[in-house]
Amino acid sequence: MAKAFFRLQKFLRRTQFLLFFLTAAYLMAGSLLLLQRARLAAQQGPRGASGLAPPGVDTGPGAKAADPHLARSPSAQLPVGTDALPGVEPRHSLRWTASRNSELRWLRRRWFHRFIGDQEPMQTAGLRAVRGAAEHKGTYVGCFSDDSRERTLKGAVFYDLRKMTVAHCQEACAERAYAYAGLAYGAECYCGNKLPATASRPEECNSECKGEKGSVCGGVNRLSVYRVEELQAAAPRRRNVIYRGCFRAPENLTDTFPASLIQPNLTVEMCSEFCSKKEFPLAVIRGRECYCGYPTGRFPLRHGADRRLCSAMPNASSAATGGYCLAYQTPVQDTRCTDRKFLTTKSKGFIALSSFPGAGNTWARHLIEHATGYYTGSYYFDGALYNKGFKGEKDHWRSRRTICVKTHESGKTEIEMFDSAILLIRNPYKSLMAEFNRKFAGHLGYAADRNWKSKDWPDFVNSYASWWASHVLDWLKYGKRLLVIHYEDLKQSLIPKLKEMVEFLNMTVTEDRLLCVENNRDGNFKRSGAKQKDFEPFTQEMKDLINRYILTVDEALRGRNFTGLPREYVPR
Repeated sequence: MAKAFFRLQKFLRRTQFLLFFLTAAYLMAGSLLLLQRARLAAQQGPRGASGLAPPGVDTGPGAKAADPHLARSPSAQLPVGTDALPGVEPRHSLRWTASRNSELRWLRRRWFHRFIGDQEPMQTAGLRAVRGAAEHKGTYVGCFSDDSRERTLKGAVFYDLRKMTVAHCQEACAERAYAYAGLAYGAECYCGNKLPATASRPEECNSECKGEKGSVCGGVNRLSVYRVEELQAAAPRRRNVIYRGCFRAPENLTDTFPASLIQPNLTVEMCSEFCSKKEFPLAVIRGRECYCGYPTGRFPLRHGADRRLCSAMPNASSAATGGYCLAYQTPVQDTRCTDRKFLTTKSKGFIALSSFPGAGNTWARHLIEHATGYYTGSYYFDGALYNKGFKGEKDHWRSRRTICVKTHESGKTEIEMFDSAILLIRNPYKSLMAEFNRKFAGHLGYAADRNWKSKDWPDFVNSYASWWASHVLDWLKYGKRLLVIHYEDLKQSLIPKLKEMVEFLNMTVTEDRLLCVENNRDGNFKRSGAKQKDFEPFTQEMKDLINRYILTVDEALRGRNFTGLPREYVPR
């Protein structure tokens, strides 16, 4: 009896100690969390709701009181160890009073917290934000096999890491007049008009929807497919047909394109609808003839003809006859380059895709991923970009499983971590406006009139203009192996410049894949909304300042035996 009592006493003592330890750990964790929140609130409080603060100011603990004029001094943004930019007036030649590293830490914190509190609207990704779990109405067809190299449903594609539901996917596909909606991996939605050929066992569709507990959204390489025709009558049709231009017709259109239709009163809508149902991304019209297919070597989209050779009205059915034809992009995806994956073995070279914010880094990643078939990584994590298919966003940036890593950093330590880099440069006027739009309207929106007219805009230009210059100067100074690509050249000569980038990444690419990239060149990265025409937000003082930085960067590029900046940069 005494022995049993002794064992019980020993057990209770151990339990008491364990409970004390767990309670102490819980209290410590709670205290740290409260301290972190208090610190974050102290950092964000003075900036107001917009979250804008001078990037050069250290907001961390122990930071010294900043000069109130620092935020208005562009060259105060020059990195530590970099001489002041020449040609700038004395009032713009102050050295940073705060550490460049503190700015980089502040930027990383801000971009990370954007994922939590500043997501792009769901409509941007093509899915409606619905409160609560909406009840789906489509007919469940079954579980089907899906291959990333040859997509089963070739229409629109949407991702949502946190809120994907069966109803959201069905609505998105029905609004675009597709017959089927398929869900995979719990967060991916695919639309199409043809039922998948290969059925799978029901239990293989076992991924729970990210936004709806208890609902199944496909599985690994498996699609949960629904027929959505009954939803189409009530749903508004949103078939986006993009005019690609006027082109010289190939000698034999029937041999060039696998599907065709002859209709006496043919319209663009008829032809696009016919090609969409046939699952082709390209609709070509010549008179009353409609042809469907892909861009190929016999019909590339890079060699357009004068629009007047087709007609003054590109959407008229009788516009193109004889030797010329009109080309339109249907809502169907060109799937020849949509398959992407992580590197199977770790990359030997650590390559950066570096740019100033607003210089087209996301677009360049889209081009590189579709050309090479491999994901790109990121120094930051942006949930909105992950939802658009950049799965490398979730991978650790030093994993070396991605073909290159996006970065906006420009400090000596951050640059020397990389073995080589593609340095993407864009006209600072366009970069500044693009980044300002992103701050106030997300990746695809435009800032409102009140934002441009507020104090935020001049403060932003004064703070960020010098960063545009110092970013290039630092990479020229500390970068080990560089390929300089100008955004304007990439837009003008997409295929040659993309080939140059792919070769720099030690990859090869097929002609079909390049043609597919050219067909999908914009991806989902065109800004939407009201754009102001002939809008000039720069004052003469701003122009004088930016032009000095342009001349400095141009001289530095030529000093490193690179081509100077494009002529359109200056004068302004």
